[in-house]
Amino acid sequence: MDKLPKGLTGIAGEYFVAGELSRRGYMASITLRNNDSIDIHASDLANHKIFAIQVKTNQNSVRRWPLSQKAENLHSDNMFYIFVAFKKIDERPEYFIVPSKDVAEQVKDGHQRWLETPGKKGQAHKDTSMRQFWDIEGKYLERWDFLR
Repeated sequence: MDKLPKGLTGIAGEYFVAGELSRRGYMASITLRNNDSIDIHASDLANHKIFAIQVKTNQNSVRRWPLSQKAENLHSDNMFYIFVAFKKIDERPEYFIVPSKDVAEQVKDGHQRWLETPGKKGQAHKDTSMRQFWDIEGKYLERWDFLR
């Protein structure tokens, strides 16, 4: 099997992030499936900080992840997104650690630019609840220090 089914991709991403957090000295607890805003509660055992983490995973090696409109307003100082890019089965995933405020700003600004840009045939884009986060340059790649 080359790719996991979509549901398994998300679950695998959460477990990979929880494992990586644990490896780095955090206490990480995956939330129940009925929590649509927070996937992992994490605490830094060294300085007693608590974090809410939303995990988004792709498996196409492209540094872009779909989000919903909700991401424009879902932010706080202790909330982070960790975007996971699965690569080949025998390669370590890439992790992008992003403050939720940065995600909210990027998806809101990016969606507004998309709405203002004409489509392929010059037509106006129709508004949608879909948003995208991307980090093509790797600004947030392996930025675990944001959690300190």
